[in-house]
Amino acid sequence: MLKNIDPILNAELLYVLRAMGHGDELVIVDSNFPSTSVASTTVMEEPIELEGVDIPMAARAILSLLPLDSFVEEPVIRMEVVGAPEEIVECHRDMQTAMDADGRTWKMGHMERHAFYERASNAFAVVTAMNERRPYGCFVLTKGVIGPDGNVV
Repeated sequence: MLKNIDPILNAELLYVLRAMGHGDELVIVDSNFPSTSVASTTVMEEPIELEGVDIPMAARAILSLLPLDSFVEEPVIRMEVVGAPEEIVECHRDMQTAMDADGRTWKMGHMERHAFYERASNAFAVVTAMNERRPYGCFVLTKGVIGPDGNVV
């Protein structure tokens, strides 16, 4: 155990979060997402599986360490619901809550399912919340910058 680090964050994920640079993208997905095939073309080449974890748990843990990119309009992109691109499902609301937990309001964009797969295949890594069975729990997070004062720039 480490102090002040959520135990959900395993060694592999901690390595990825540390290794990512400004503008790199991390994909967090539900258990229905084709993680293995999509992750095969990412920097890490294999998905990181978080057993016993759903999207809210994964998002809170990851965002406790990962700064979002304040230089882009939408530092988080959600997968659109097929046939209803503007629909916001419970997973999307859960992610927004986790994003805004630091007191800042972040904008979430959206992307059509196949375009999402393409973008995810070019990410740094894919993280699968293995206990998330709700559909459309799929997100791309863009890593931001931490300034000399330790705060997100």
